[in-house]
Amino acid sequence: MTATLPRELVLGSLRVDTPVVLAPMAGITNAAYRRLCREQGAGLYVCEMITSRGIVERDDTTLRMLVFDELEDVRSVQLYGTDPVYVGKAAEILCAEYGVAHIDLNFGCPVPKVTRKGGGGALPWKRRLLGDILEAAVRAAEPYDVPVTMKTRKGIDAGHLTYLDAGRIAQESGCAAIALHGRTVDQAYSGQADWEAIGALAAHVDIPVLGNGDIWEAADALRMVEQTGAAGVVVGRGCLGRPWLFRDLAAAFAGERVATLPTLGEVAAMMRRHAELLSLHMGEERGCKEFRKHVAWYLKGFAAGGELRNSLALVSSLAALDALLERLDPDEPFPVSALGTPRGRQGSPRRVVLPEGWLDDADGTGCAVEEDLHSGG
Repeated sequence: MTATLPRELVLGSLRVDTPVVLAPMAGITNAAYRRLCREQGAGLYVCEMITSRGIVERDDTTLRMLVFDELEDVRSVQLYGTDPVYVGKAAEILCAEYGVAHIDLNFGCPVPKVTRKGGGGALPWKRRLLGDILEAAVRAAEPYDVPVTMKTRKGIDAGHLTYLDAGRIAQESGCAAIALHGRTVDQAYSGQADWEAIGALAAHVDIPVLGNGDIWEAADALRMVEQTGAAGVVVGRGCLGRPWLFRDLAAAFAGERVATLPTLGEVAAMMRRHAELLSLHMGEERGCKEFRKHVAWYLKGFAAGGELRNSLALVSSLAALDALLERLDPDEPFPVSALGTPRGRQGSPRRVVLPEGWLDDADGTGCAVEEDLHSGG
Protein backbone atom coordinates (compact mmCIF):
# COMPACT_ATOMS: atom_id res chain seq x y z
CA MET A 1 0.00 0.00 0.00
CA THR A 2 1.24 3.49 -0.86
CA ALA A 3 -0.70 6.32 0.76
CA THR A 4 -0.70 10.07 0.33
CA LEU A 5 1.42 11.69 3.01
CA PRO A 6 -0.79 13.42 5.61
CA ARG A 7 0.13 17.01 6.48
CA GLU A 8 -2.06 17.43 9.57
CA LEU A 9 -4.11 15.38 12.00
CA VAL A 10 -7.83 16.02 12.43
CA LEU A 11 -9.45 14.62 15.57
CA GLY A 12 -13.02 15.86 15.59
CA SER A 13 -12.85 19.57 16.38
CA LEU A 14 -9.11 19.41 17.10
CA ARG A 15 -6.61 20.08 14.32
CA VAL A 16 -2.95 19.25 14.90
CA ASP A 17 -0.44 20.93 12.58
CA THR A 18 1.51 17.74 12.00
CA PRO A 19 0.22 14.14 12.28
CA VAL A 20 2.49 13.24 15.17
CA VAL A 21 1.49 12.26 18.72
CA LEU A 22 3.79 11.84 21.72
CA ALA A 23 2.90 8.52 23.35
CA PRO A 24 2.10 8.77 27.06
CA MET A 25 4.93 7.18 29.05
CA ALA A 26 4.80 6.75 32.82
CA GLY A 27 7.43 8.82 34.59
CA ILE A 28 8.49 10.43 31.30
CA THR A 29 5.84 12.56 29.61
CA ASN A 30 5.30 15.04 32.42
CA ALA A 31 4.70 18.74 31.78
CA ALA A 32 8.43 19.49 31.53
CA TYR A 33 9.11 16.82 28.93
CA ARG A 34 6.03 17.72 26.92
CA ARG A 35 7.17 21.34 26.76
CA LEU A 36 10.71 20.30 25.79
CA CYS A 37 9.38 18.21 22.91
CA ARG A 38 6.88 20.88 21.92
CA GLU A 39 9.70 23.40 21.63
CA GLN A 40 11.16 21.20 18.90
CA GLY A 41 8.14 20.88 16.64
CA ALA A 42 4.39 20.72 16.26
CA GLY A 43 2.42 17.70 17.38
CA LEU A 44 -0.02 16.48 20.01
CA TYR A 45 1.71 15.97 23.34
CA VAL A 46 -0.14 13.66 25.72
CA CYS A 47 0.39 13.54 29.47
CA GLU A 48 1.17 10.43 31.50
CA MET A 49 -1.63 7.93 31.99
CA ILE A 50 -4.05 9.08 34.71
CA THR A 51 -6.55 6.80 36.47
CA SER A 52 -10.20 7.74 36.24
CA ARG A 53 -10.94 6.73 39.82
CA GLY A 54 -8.02 8.86 41.01
CA ILE A 55 -9.55 11.90 39.32
CA VAL A 56 -13.08 11.26 40.55
CA GLU A 57 -11.96 10.66 44.16
CA ARG A 58 -9.47 13.57 44.02
CA ASP A 59 -6.48 11.41 44.86
CA ASP A 60 -3.50 13.66 45.67
CA THR A 61 -0.98 11.60 43.69
CA THR A 62 -3.19 11.65 40.62
CA LEU A 63 -3.94 15.36 40.79
CA ARG A 64 -0.24 16.19 41.17
CA MET A 65 0.33 14.45 37.85
CA LEU A 66 -2.47 16.41 36.21
CA VAL A 67 -0.28 19.48 35.72
CA PHE A 68 0.19 21.48 32.53
CA ASP A 69 2.88 23.88 31.43
CA GLU A 70 1.88 27.54 31.12
CA LEU A 71 2.55 27.37 27.36
CA GLU A 72 0.58 24.16 26.86
CA ASP A 73 -2.36 25.55 24.92
CA VAL A 74 -3.68 22.12 23.85
CA ARG A 75 -4.14 19.95 26.92
CA SER A 76 -4.21 16.26 26.12
CA VAL A 77 -4.74 13.56 28.76
CA GLN A 78 -4.58 9.79 28.60
CA LEU A 79 -7.19 8.24 30.88
CA TYR A 80 -7.15 4.72 32.28
CA GLY A 81 -10.13 2.89 33.70
CA THR A 82 -12.12 -0.34 33.80
CA ASP A 83 -15.44 1.06 35.05
CA PRO A 84 -17.63 3.06 32.62
CA VAL A 85 -19.09 5.16 35.45
CA TYR A 86 -15.70 6.29 36.74
CA VAL A 87 -14.38 6.89 33.20
CA GLY A 88 -17.40 9.00 32.28
CA LYS A 89 -17.20 11.09 35.45
CA ALA A 90 -13.45 11.55 35.03
CA ALA A 91 -13.87 12.65 31.42
CA GLU A 92 -16.42 15.27 32.50
CA ILE A 93 -14.07 16.58 35.22
CA LEU A 94 -11.19 16.82 32.75
CA CYS A 95 -13.31 18.82 30.32
CA ALA A 96 -15.12 21.04 32.83
CA GLU A 97 -12.36 21.74 35.36
CA TYR A 98 -9.06 21.26 33.52
CA GLY A 99 -9.82 22.64 30.07
CA VAL A 100 -8.66 19.48 28.36
CA ALA A 101 -8.88 19.55 24.56
CA HIS A 102 -8.36 15.83 23.92
CA ILE A 103 -8.89 12.62 25.90
CA ASP A 104 -7.20 9.35 24.97
CA LEU A 105 -8.29 6.10 26.61
CA ASN A 106 -5.61 3.51 27.38
CA PHE A 107 -6.38 -0.02 26.26
CA GLY A 108 -2.83 -1.00 25.43
CA CYS A 109 -0.77 -1.03 28.62
CA PRO A 110 1.00 -4.42 29.06
CA VAL A 111 2.09 -3.93 32.69
CA PRO A 112 1.00 -6.88 34.89
CA LYS A 113 -0.44 -4.68 37.66
CA VAL A 114 -2.80 -3.24 35.02
CA THR A 115 -3.72 -6.39 33.08
CA ARG A 116 -4.33 -8.48 36.21
CA LYS A 117 -7.27 -6.16 36.89
CA GLY A 118 -8.57 -6.50 33.35
CA GLY A 119 -7.25 -3.09 32.31
CA GLY A 120 -4.96 -1.82 29.59
CA GLY A 121 -4.33 -4.27 26.75
CA ALA A 122 -6.47 -6.95 28.41
CA LEU A 123 -9.72 -4.98 28.38
CA PRO A 124 -10.64 -5.05 24.65
CA TRP A 125 -11.22 -8.80 24.98
CA LYS A 126 -14.47 -7.83 26.72
CA ARG A 127 -16.19 -6.21 23.76
CA ARG A 128 -19.30 -5.02 25.59
CA LEU A 129 -17.24 -3.51 28.41
CA LEU A 130 -15.02 -1.74 25.89
CA GLY A 131 -18.07 -0.26 24.18
CA ASP A 132 -19.62 0.83 27.48
CA ILE A 133 -16.42 2.64 28.55
CA LEU A 134 -15.94 4.36 25.19
CA GLU A 135 -19.58 5.46 25.02
CA ALA A 136 -19.41 6.86 28.57
CA ALA A 137 -16.33 8.91 27.77
CA VAL A 138 -17.66 10.18 24.45
CA ARG A 139 -21.00 11.10 26.01
CA ALA A 140 -19.30 13.02 28.83
CA ALA A 141 -16.93 14.90 26.52
CA GLU A 142 -19.46 15.70 23.80
CA PRO A 143 -20.99 18.84 25.42
CA TYR A 144 -17.49 20.32 25.58
CA ASP A 145 -16.68 19.40 21.97
CA VAL A 146 -13.66 17.39 23.17
CA PRO A 147 -12.63 14.46 20.96
CA VAL A 148 -12.07 11.05 22.53
CA THR A 149 -9.60 8.57 21.08
CA MET A 150 -8.33 5.19 22.19
CA LYS A 151 -5.00 3.38 22.04
CA THR A 152 -4.73 -0.38 21.93
CA ARG A 153 -2.56 -3.33 20.90
CA LYS A 154 -3.17 -6.17 18.46
CA GLY A 155 -4.53 -8.31 21.25
CA ILE A 156 -3.58 -10.26 24.35
CA ASP A 157 -1.50 -12.74 22.36
CA ALA A 158 -1.48 -14.27 18.89
CA GLY A 159 -4.41 -16.50 19.84
CA HIS A 160 -6.52 -13.69 21.26
CA LEU A 161 -6.42 -10.78 18.80
CA THR A 162 -8.78 -7.89 19.47
CA TYR A 163 -7.74 -4.93 17.33
CA LEU A 164 -10.23 -5.25 14.48
CA ASP A 165 -13.18 -5.58 16.87
CA ALA A 166 -11.76 -2.71 18.92
CA GLY A 167 -11.61 -0.51 15.84
CA ARG A 168 -15.22 -1.25 14.95
CA ILE A 169 -16.37 -0.60 18.51
CA ALA A 170 -14.38 2.65 18.68
CA GLN A 171 -16.03 3.85 15.49
CA GLU A 172 -19.53 2.85 16.62
CA SER A 173 -18.97 4.55 20.00
CA GLY A 174 -18.11 7.89 18.44
CA CYS A 175 -14.34 7.92 18.94
CA ALA A 176 -12.44 10.40 16.80
CA ALA A 177 -9.54 7.99 16.12
CA ILE A 178 -7.85 4.78 17.25
CA ALA A 179 -4.11 4.26 17.73
CA LEU A 180 -2.67 0.79 17.30
CA HIS A 181 0.63 -0.44 18.71
CA GLY A 182 1.62 -3.26 16.39
CA ARG A 183 2.45 -5.73 19.17
CA THR A 184 0.40 -8.01 21.39
CA VAL A 185 0.33 -7.61 25.16
CA ASP A 186 2.47 -10.70 25.70
CA GLN A 187 5.17 -9.22 23.44
CA ALA A 188 5.39 -6.10 25.62
CA TYR A 189 8.17 -4.16 23.80
CA SER A 190 10.04 -7.15 22.41
CA GLY A 191 10.32 -8.29 18.81
CA GLN A 192 9.24 -6.22 15.84
CA ALA A 193 6.05 -4.19 15.51
CA ASP A 194 3.55 -5.56 13.00
CA TRP A 195 2.83 -2.69 10.65
CA GLU A 196 0.65 -4.92 8.47
CA ALA A 197 -1.87 -5.03 11.33
CA ILE A 198 -1.94 -1.22 11.32
CA GLY A 199 -2.70 -1.29 7.61
CA ALA A 200 -5.42 -3.90 8.15
CA LEU A 201 -7.06 -1.74 10.80
CA ALA A 202 -6.86 1.37 8.59
CA ALA A 203 -8.69 -0.56 5.86
CA HIS A 204 -11.23 -1.90 8.36
CA VAL A 205 -12.55 1.39 9.81
CA ASP A 206 -13.51 4.84 8.58
CA ILE A 207 -12.08 6.81 11.51
CA PRO A 208 -8.39 7.82 11.48
CA VAL A 209 -5.91 5.13 12.54
CA LEU A 210 -2.63 6.17 14.13
CA GLY A 211 0.32 3.79 13.91
CA ASN A 212 2.64 3.07 16.83
CA GLY A 213 5.70 0.87 17.15
CA ASP A 214 9.33 0.96 15.95
CA ILE A 215 9.45 4.59 14.86
CA TRP A 216 13.07 5.42 15.63
CA GLU A 217 13.65 8.05 12.93
CA ALA A 218 11.50 10.42 10.90
CA ALA A 219 12.02 8.21 7.86
CA ASP A 220 10.37 5.35 9.76
CA ALA A 221 7.27 7.49 10.31
CA LEU A 222 6.99 8.29 6.62
CA ARG A 223 7.48 4.64 5.71
CA MET A 224 4.77 3.60 8.17
CA VAL A 225 2.09 5.94 6.83
CA GLU A 226 3.02 5.16 3.23
CA GLN A 227 2.80 1.41 3.82
CA THR A 228 -0.27 1.32 6.07
CA GLY A 229 -2.45 4.28 5.15
CA ALA A 230 -2.33 5.48 8.76
CA ALA A 231 -3.47 9.06 9.36
CA GLY A 232 -0.47 9.74 11.60
CA VAL A 233 2.01 8.24 14.01
CA VAL A 234 2.40 7.84 17.75
CA VAL A 235 6.01 8.07 18.93
CA GLY A 236 7.15 6.64 22.26
CA ARG A 237 10.56 5.17 23.00
CA GLY A 238 12.11 6.66 19.84
CA CYS A 239 12.19 10.12 21.41
CA LEU A 240 13.87 9.08 24.67
CA GLY A 241 16.97 11.23 24.95
CA ARG A 242 16.12 12.70 21.54
CA PRO A 243 13.41 15.36 21.83
CA TRP A 244 14.72 16.84 18.57
CA LEU A 245 13.09 13.86 16.82
CA PHE A 246 9.90 15.94 16.79
CA ARG A 247 11.74 18.59 14.77
CA ASP A 248 12.67 15.94 12.22
CA LEU A 249 9.13 14.55 12.18
CA ALA A 250 7.56 17.96 11.59
CA ALA A 251 9.98 18.61 8.75
CA ALA A 252 9.42 15.16 7.25
CA PHE A 253 5.64 15.54 7.12
CA ALA A 254 6.15 18.98 5.56
CA GLY A 255 8.04 17.30 2.72
CA GLU A 256 11.61 17.74 3.94
CA ARG A 257 13.67 14.60 4.60
CA VAL A 258 16.06 15.50 7.39
CA ALA A 259 17.89 13.82 10.25
CA THR A 260 19.21 16.02 13.05
CA LEU A 261 22.69 14.95 14.15
CA PRO A 262 23.57 17.16 17.12
CA THR A 263 27.09 17.37 18.47
CA LEU A 264 27.64 16.34 22.07
CA GLY A 265 27.72 20.02 22.98
CA GLU A 266 24.26 20.50 21.50
CA VAL A 267 23.02 17.39 23.30
CA ALA A 268 24.44 18.79 26.55
CA ALA A 269 22.48 22.01 25.97
CA MET A 270 19.31 19.94 25.52
CA MET A 271 20.06 18.01 28.70
CA ARG A 272 20.46 21.31 30.58
CA ARG A 273 17.17 22.61 29.19
CA HIS A 274 15.39 19.41 30.21
CA ALA A 275 16.70 19.59 33.77
CA GLU A 276 15.81 23.28 33.93
CA LEU A 277 12.20 22.62 32.92
CA LEU A 278 11.90 19.74 35.40
CA SER A 279 13.23 22.02 38.14
CA LEU A 280 10.77 24.73 37.12
CA HIS A 281 7.84 22.36 37.55
CA MET A 282 9.01 20.23 40.47
CA GLY A 283 11.60 22.24 42.33
CA GLU A 284 15.34 21.88 41.73
CA GLU A 285 16.10 18.89 43.95
CA ARG A 286 13.24 16.71 42.73
CA GLY A 287 13.63 17.95 39.17
CA CYS A 288 17.29 16.92 39.07
CA LYS A 289 16.45 13.53 40.52
CA GLU A 290 13.80 13.06 37.83
CA PHE A 291 16.36 14.03 35.22
CA ARG A 292 18.74 11.23 36.19
CA LYS A 293 16.78 8.54 34.35
CA HIS A 294 17.28 10.40 31.06
CA VAL A 295 21.09 10.59 31.18
CA ALA A 296 21.79 7.20 29.59
CA TRP A 297 19.32 7.90 26.78
CA TYR A 298 20.89 11.27 25.94
CA LEU A 299 24.42 9.85 25.96
CA LYS A 300 23.66 6.62 24.07
CA GLY A 301 26.49 5.95 21.61
CA PHE A 302 28.68 8.83 22.76
CA ALA A 303 32.15 8.19 24.19
CA ALA A 304 31.51 9.82 27.58
CA GLY A 305 33.30 7.78 30.22
CA GLY A 306 31.65 5.59 32.81
CA GLU A 307 32.71 7.74 35.77
CA LEU A 308 31.21 10.86 34.21
CA ARG A 309 28.02 9.03 33.26
CA ASN A 310 27.66 7.72 36.81
CA SER A 311 28.15 11.21 38.25
CA LEU A 312 25.51 12.64 35.89
CA ALA A 313 23.11 9.88 36.97
CA LEU A 314 23.50 11.04 40.58
CA VAL A 315 23.17 14.78 39.97
CA SER A 316 21.18 16.71 42.60
CA SER A 317 21.46 20.36 41.54
CA LEU A 318 21.64 22.42 38.36
CA ALA A 319 25.03 23.79 39.42
CA ALA A 320 26.40 20.27 39.74
CA LEU A 321 24.88 19.38 36.39
CA ASP A 322 26.52 22.39 34.74
CA ALA A 323 29.93 21.41 36.11
CA LEU A 324 29.57 17.87 34.82
CA LEU A 325 28.27 18.86 31.39
CA GLU A 326 31.33 21.09 30.93
CA ARG A 327 33.46 17.93 31.05
CA LEU A 328 31.82 16.55 27.91
CA ASP A 329 33.58 17.10 24.57
CA PRO A 330 31.30 19.64 22.83
CA ASP A 331 32.70 18.82 19.39
CA GLU A 332 32.13 15.06 19.52
CA PRO A 333 29.89 14.18 16.56
CA PHE A 334 26.62 12.36 16.93
CA PRO A 335 27.10 8.57 16.83
CA VAL A 336 25.35 7.62 13.60
CA SER A 337 25.58 3.97 14.65
CA ALA A 338 22.83 4.75 17.18
CA LEU A 339 20.39 5.82 14.48
CA GLY A 340 17.50 3.49 13.74
CA THR A 341 18.15 1.34 16.80
CA PRO A 342 15.72 0.57 19.65
CA ARG A 343 15.76 2.85 22.66
CA GLY A 344 14.39 2.25 26.13
CA ARG A 345 13.10 -1.05 27.43
CA GLN A 346 12.67 -4.04 25.16
CA GLY A 347 12.56 -7.13 27.34
CA SER A 348 11.20 -10.45 26.12
CA PRO A 349 7.76 -11.99 25.61
CA ARG A 350 6.00 -12.98 28.83
CA ARG A 351 2.82 -14.59 30.04
CA VAL A 352 0.01 -12.07 30.44
CA VAL A 353 -1.47 -11.88 33.94
CA LEU A 354 -5.29 -11.74 33.72
CA PRO A 355 -8.21 -11.94 36.14
CA GLU A 356 -9.44 -15.47 36.70
CA GLY A 357 -11.81 -16.54 33.95
CA TRP A 358 -11.12 -13.43 31.86
CA LEU A 359 -10.84 -15.28 28.55
CA ASP A 360 -13.98 -17.37 29.06
CA ASP A 361 -16.41 -14.79 27.66
CA ALA A 362 -15.41 -12.20 25.05
CA ASP A 363 -18.85 -10.53 25.03
CA GLY A 364 -19.13 -9.95 28.76
CA THR A 365 -18.51 -6.85 30.79
CA GLY A 366 -15.67 -8.22 32.86
CA CYS A 367 -15.12 -9.83 36.21
CA ALA A 368 -15.46 -8.25 39.61
CA VAL A 369 -12.29 -6.17 39.47
CA GLU A 370 -11.88 -2.95 41.38
CA GLU A 371 -11.03 0.27 39.55
CA ASP A 372 -7.47 1.41 40.26
CA LEU A 373 -7.10 4.53 42.43
CA HIS A 374 -3.51 5.65 42.06
CA SER A 375 -1.98 6.96 38.86
CA GLY A 376 1.65 6.57 37.84
CA GLY A 377 4.07 3.88 36.81
